[in-house]
Amino acid sequence: MKNIQNRNSRKGFTLIELLVVVLILGILTAIALPSYLSSVNASREGAANTNARALATAVQSHALSSQAYDTTLTDYATDMGGSIPLNPCTGTTTGYTITSTATTATVVAQAGTNCGTWTPSTFSLTL
Repeated sequence: MKNIQNRNSRKGFTLIELLVVVLILGILTAIALPSYLSSVNASREGAANTNARALATAVQSHALSSQAYDTTLTDYATDMGGSIPLNPCTGTTTGYTITSTATTATVVAQAGTNCGTWTPSTFSLTL
């Protein structure tokens, strides 16, 4: 009788129970992590393209008033609310490329290393 009471008074988990819980957590992590990383990359890509589109709008607005395209990125900080938006794929505010001719320009977000392999959208502008 004393042995039964002694056994029932022990509290805690057995090693097998802890191992099963760790195994289940490992399986859930292995399933969820790739999906999570994929959605993070997709959101970074979307944000980079959205920021490039906003920059393209500022470039077009500036070009309409000056009748010429300017490829200096920092010249658009005022039109963008005081600063160039961060490119989440490069982690910098200089992660955009503006190329121009006399009457056309393109704005592209640089791919960087934070987004994996993807092709950024090109925003073409014409005076």
